[in-house]
Amino acid sequence: MRLPEMTQASVPLTQEVEAIDEKGRRSQIHIPAERPLTVYVDKRELVTLMTLGGAPEALVLGYLRNQRLVRSVEEVESIHVDWSVAAAAVKTRGGVADIEERTARKVVTTGCGQGSVFGDLMDEVDEIVLPPGARLKQSGVYRIVETIRGLQSIYKQAGSVHGCALFTQAGELLYFVEDVGRHNAVDSIAGKMWLDGMDGGDKVFYTTGRLTSEMVIKGAQMSIPFLLSRSGTTQMGHSVASRLGMTLLARCSGRHFLLLSSPERLIAEPELATVAPVASKEPDPKVATGAAVGGGA
Repeated sequence: MRLPEMTQASVPLTQEVEAIDEKGRRSQIHIPAERPLTVYVDKRELVTLMTLGGAPEALVLGYLRNQRLVRSVEEVESIHVDWSVAAAAVKTRGGVADIEERTARKVVTTGCGQGSVFGDLMDEVDEIVLPPGARLKQSGVYRIVETIRGLQSIYKQAGSVHGCALFTQAGELLYFVEDVGRHNAVDSIAGKMWLDGMDGGDKVFYTTGRLTSEMVIKGAQMSIPFLLSRSGTTQMGHSVASRLGMTLLARCSGRHFLLLSSPERLIAEPELATVAPVASKEPDPKVATGAAVGGGA
C-alpha cells in the first residue's frame, strides 16, 4: 500500500488568556487554540476547516475520505500543512474526477461551527453493508465509558471542544481525538484508520456530541457498526442508523445508556447495571493527549 507523503505539522492546542472572575480576581486560564486551515486539492481551493490543529494531516485525509472525494488512501500522493499560511496542500495521483460538479452543492449540517458536506447526504448509503455478525457486550460499553471518563483531556483543561474515540469491541482504546467540532474529530480518526490500514467492522466509535445523520453516515463509511454518545441522537440520525442496521447507544454515562437501534447487536448483561463502576486504569498518555491522533482531538 502506497501511503501519502505527509508533514507532521501539529501546533499547541491551547493558549493562556487572562480571566477576571465575579469577585474581580485575575487568573490565567487555558482556552482551545482554534485556527483556520484552508485545504487545497491539486491547487484548487476546497474548504476552510476550523480546527485545533493537533493532527491536521489526518484531519484532511479523513475529510477527503468522508466527503467521498477519494476512494482510497493510495489516491493521495502528499499532504503538506503549512501553518504560516494556514493551508494544507493536497496532491493526488490522478486528480479527483468531476470535482467541480461534485463540490458544487454544499449541505450545511448541524455540526458545531456549521459542518458541511458535498452532494446529497444520502448518496451511496444504501450500498453500505455493515458486518452482520458484529456484537458488543454490555460490559464493553461500560469499559468504554469508564476509559473516556479517565482520560486527561483538553476538555477537562480548557473546555469548549468535542472528543471522539475508536475502541475495539473489548473496550481497548485505539485513538482519541479532540477538536472544536465533532466532525473534525471523526474525520481525523477516519484519516488515521486509512493510514494504519485499519478496518472498522469490529470497532466501536464514541463521541461526546450528538449522533446526527452526518455522524451516522461517516461511521457507516468507516464500516463501524456501533456508535456511542454521551449526548443523544436526532430523528434523521436514528432513521439512517436503523436503515443501515447500525447500533446507536445514547446518553452513555456511568452505568446508564439508551439503546436506540439494532438491539440484536448488543449482548445484554443487565446484572452489571447495578454494579458500581470500577476506576479505570491510567490510560496511555500518548493516546490520551489531543496533540496527535492514535499516537497520541
